[in-house]
Amino acid sequence: MGPHDGHCFYTIGQRKGLGLGGPGGPWFVVDKDSVNNIVYVGEGEDHPALYSFTLKATQLNWLKKPSFPMKCKAKIRYRQKDQACQVDIDKDGSVTVVFDKAQRAITLRQSVVFYDDEICLGGGVISSRGPSQAERLQGLP
Repeated sequence: MGPHDGHCFYTIGQRKGLGLGGPGGPWFVVDKDSVNNIVYVGEGEDHPALYSFTLKATQLNWLKKPSFPMKCKAKIRYRQKDQACQVDIDKDGSVTVVFDKAQRAITLRQSVVFYDDEICLGGGVISSRGPSQAERLQGLP
């Protein structure tokens, strides 16, 4: 749609500062390609490219080592309500998190924190997100 200041200055779910406007709904950053310095945008707060069911996390810290697979609640942003999910350990020591409901704007290098009711179980750093709802609708893996 036009030039930008560099992909590193934008975050998934960002609305402000894009320099896009006009008729229709607001535009949001829905994805980024750091290799090619591309920022992808979509129109509307509920654009399917903003939503994913899964993420991978690394740099894990557990207050008490869990057994896997584990059903619990998780947050991917500070004031978010707890979200039901299942967490499974991968061979490399990372975890795969599958949410019951698609999550909006899963952002790399942000934290995911796991809970059992009010008790914090631990957390990690988001290293990747699974296919978006838009990719799933297109039949992509």
